[in-house]
Amino acid sequence: MPEVRKAEIERKTKETSIHVILNLDGSGEFKGSVGVPFFEHMLDLFTKHGLFDLTIEGKGDIEVDFHHTVEDVGICIGQAFKKALGDKKGIARYGGAFIPMESALAHAVIDFCNRPYLKWLVESKRDKIGEYDAELTEEFFRAFAMNAAATLHIRLLFGENMHHIHEAIFKACGRAIGDAARIDPRVKGVLSTKGVI
Repeated sequence: MPEVRKAEIERKTKETSIHVILNLDGSGEFKGSVGVPFFEHMLDLFTKHGLFDLTIEGKGDIEVDFHHTVEDVGICIGQAFKKALGDKKGIARYGGAFIPMESALAHAVIDFCNRPYLKWLVESKRDKIGEYDAELTEEFFRAFAMNAAATLHIRLLFGENMHHIHEAIFKACGRAIGDAARIDPRVKGVLSTKGVI
């Protein structure tokens, strides 16, 4: 295993200022805030179930809405994964998880393949979860996938309660991403017949 699988990303725009520190070989510890409480709760779940460590400090123009902040956090976390994974030697590459949350059941599958793509198969039951726009979860994962250079499929099989739906999605994605990023001692070089990912 490489000694260091960590990355630090900083993004400053006229709309946001985001600082991310990622440790792929952590224990599931989330620290920090971005001024969007529901989203922070989801990031905590995402990190815990992925068993990576994530520290985020950020602020954005949340007086306008939460969109820029949530999207830019996705960009930064995606870039951090891409940087920390490096040449992807030894990683499992693929990960998938089904996660239930009471009546909700979410499924996430990822491939760190250097081909950015998001397939989002989630029917929204309501537009809002408190002050949080439900559509922002898709924007977060799209920004993550594009910047991590990963193919990510997310689908909701069942669910009515929006909090439970989004909790299941973030947990499933965290678990899938964490599993795909892990070193598998059986993998020599990269897991590709091409010899490169």
